[in-house]
Amino acid sequence: MSHGPLTGIRVLDASTILAGPLASSLLGEFGAEVIKIEQPGEGDPARRYPPIEDGVSAGWAMTGRNKRSVTIDLHHPEAADLVGRLAATADIVVTNFRPATLRRFRIDFDDLRAYRPDLVMVHVSAFGRTGPYADRPGFARVAEAFAGLTYRTGDPDGPPVFAGYPIADGVTGMYGAFAALLALRQRDLTGEAQLADIPLYEPLLRMMEDFVVEYGATGRIRERQGNQNPHISPNNLYRTKDGRWLALPASTDQMWRRLLEVMDAPDLAVHDTMTARLRHRDQIESRVAAFVAAHDLDPLMSRLLAAGVAAGPVNSVADLCADPHIRARGSVVEVEYEIEHEHRTRLMQAPAGRFSGFDGTIGADAPRLGEHTTQVLRDLVGLTETEIDDLRHRGVV
Repeated sequence: MSHGPLTGIRVLDASTILAGPLASSLLGEFGAEVIKIEQPGEGDPARRYPPIEDGVSAGWAMTGRNKRSVTIDLHHPEAADLVGRLAATADIVVTNFRPATLRRFRIDFDDLRAYRPDLVMVHVSAFGRTGPYADRPGFARVAEAFAGLTYRTGDPDGPPVFAGYPIADGVTGMYGAFAALLALRQRDLTGEAQLADIPLYEPLLRMMEDFVVEYGATGRIRERQGNQNPHISPNNLYRTKDGRWLALPASTDQMWRRLLEVMDAPDLAVHDTMTARLRHRDQIESRVAAFVAAHDLDPLMSRLLAAGVAAGPVNSVADLCADPHIRARGSVVEVEYEIEHEHRTRLMQAPAGRFSGFDGTIGADAPRLGEHTTQVLRDLVGLTETEIDDLRHRGVV
């Protein structure tokens, strides 16, 4: 049983796939009890994403951990009252249905706070609850394109490209957990119900701090620059002699001077400000690329780190899992689980961050679909076994 700072907080997770479930997972890692509502017979679509291991997505181990699964068919006329009665026992509801869908299911904010007057709801959606696009469908890649991130990503002479991970889901999931804590704090201060309306695109837009202000100040549209940084040079990925890649961002004047010492390139010291380096970017990037290309990665890393230069390898997942720092901090851990009485282990990411007074935890393994339906409806809603069996027989749960 977790004893983190959110112990005693109950979260009702009525969301699917990534952003909403990530928000509830983060809360669960620090003590919150998370009850996940899933469609009977199907469950969260994330359960079926390849690779499949023993009939369930391997990724479900991350998405579903620290949660209990309750199946309720939200399309059924009796489902709304059942969800409301569960919400009455919860502090926070996380959902990511479109606003019109929540209204159709009768589990929107006003519906559920009738059961708990001080309820906190975190509603993640593609475009938010207001505005002309409120009921448009959308996923992370749609949000990334809409927010301008995709426009900026890629080579100057090539098409826009997606990031290697649907970053809108990750950023919004984290922001959703942050929003839940803000709303919970406000609820505790005022005693009033709180609604956090979090579109997938807005945390991304907030994250890109230079994006809108630069356009407002100059009227210029920032185009794609590949791996270059619009405000910093040198800042790129450089290929080493042994065919590996090095991330090398000289983000400050001090870092630039340290790099010049390692390169033994005093002639470049004339470019002593970032403005000057950006003006001569082509020359500088070419010199740094040639220097890196003349060295193997490991000895070059030793030299750079000895000089205090911030640099690092471009890791594959295999590199990452084998890295001694990752292992020492426990950023990736081996977790034991059991399938059909057989004990196995799997690699997964640990909760992020280390805290002086508490720890994030990987508690219960991801649940089987509907594993906790009877237990939750009996213990929290007060239904009898007979009543639960009747609901199951009629397809409500």
